Amino acid sequence: MRVDHVSFAAEPAGLQATAERLGEAIGVTPVDGGVHPRFGTRNKILPLADGRYIEVVEVLDHPASDKAPFGQVVRARSGSGGGWMGWVIQVDDLTEVESRLGRESVEGCRKLPDGRVFSWRQIGIKGTQADPQLPFFVKWDEDSDHPSAENTADVRIESLLIAGDPARVLDWLGLPEAPQDTGIDYQFVAPHGTPGLLSVTLRTPNGSVTI
Repeated sequence: MRVDHVSFAAEPAGLQATAERLGEAIGVTPVDGGVHPRFGTRNKILPLADGRYIEVVEVLDHPASDKAPFGQVVRARSGSGGGWMGWVIQVDDLTEVESRLGRESVEGCRKLPDGRVFSWRQIGIKGTQADPQLPFFVKWDEDSDHPSAENTADVRIESLLIAGDPARVLDWLGLPEAPQDTGIDYQFVAPHGTPGLLSVTLRTPNGSVTI
């Protein structure tokens, strides 16, 4: 279990402008992440070191975005001005998570302009929708590339600042204590306030940058 990526909903200026602003701040060039046909969204990717990435995502004018929970989350966050939408945990086996949450994972895919397809299964987005401090879970298909593969910059996620209750998050993760193998520092504030991912600090060749 490790952090796979963090998601940022597009600001009013749009997907491209939002991705370029974030990329300039940390010294990473955004790449096209493709379209999520099932979720009614599209994204740009900021590939990072350590097999992680930042996803900048916007909702499409498509019926799927109104029906799919992921599309609903993106639409709501962009509608409030954009910003951090959530964090995502990668697992090797979703069976335990499916059993613990009492539902099945769903298929996801992104089609890229060059013909490549990213494919995975995910679960827990409804939990994120109801309580934004909670991550959702992904498992990448064995024959799928990973969006971090295009990374050429020495930029790493250093810490996550989360408004919420660490005990609630650990219970959601099914862990007795914070994961130790992610290389990321988790900081929790305002346990009784509005929950959600507040900021992400990244270590770059020019020092730490907080977005």
